[in-house]
Amino acid sequence: MNAHNIELFFHTLKEANPLPTTELAYTSVFELVTAVLLSAQATDVSVNKATRKLFPIANTPEAILALGQDRLESYLKTIGLYRNKASNLLKTCQILIDQHGGQVPRSREALEALPGVGRKTANVVLNVAFGEPTMAVDTHIFRLGNRTGLAPGKNPLQVELKLLKRIPEKYLVDAHHWLILHGRYVCQARKPLCHQCAVSAYCDFKPKTTG
Repeated sequence: MNAHNIELFFHTLKEANPLPTTELAYTSVFELVTAVLLSAQATDVSVNKATRKLFPIANTPEAILALGQDRLESYLKTIGLYRNKASNLLKTCQILIDQHGGQVPRSREALEALPGVGRKTANVVLNVAFGEPTMAVDTHIFRLGNRTGLAPGKNPLQVELKLLKRIPEKYLVDAHHWLILHGRYVCQARKPLCHQCAVSAYCDFKPKTTG
């Protein structure tokens, strides 16, 4: 995908959705960190279902710690790997209290030091909570980067670095959301919906025609 088509690609996505946002439900930075930590290998729908019950009861590090492992697990049972995630969340809450005054840190290094928080999760928090132009490469964005020719790479980090280099600066803050939503609903894994894709004209992927 050349620079001209990249510009048109993102201009079109912006026209269709000027203010994209995450589909995870949250009302504070801590709730966002919790939801993103829980979302690994799980759908946003399943996470929202769990946090809809959890957050009215406990939505601060202190309140989560007060629940303890067993009670916390009872809220997370609908999410995959819930025992491990509950353990990581409790450890994260303790670190936030001990090292950051109960607040979510704004640096990548501090975020990645939290249990269960890797580079992708840190990128989501930096982008969504703090408005930084980061690129959290999940399965959708990794697929899109390669399939469209926007940012081919053999691993998520390669795709991330290429996206940051190739996407025009004016689109960077929102690009993560546009690409995830596009991958989730249009450029799907098994069968991309090219016939209803608004940006197919700017994409390197050519669907097989039957005849």
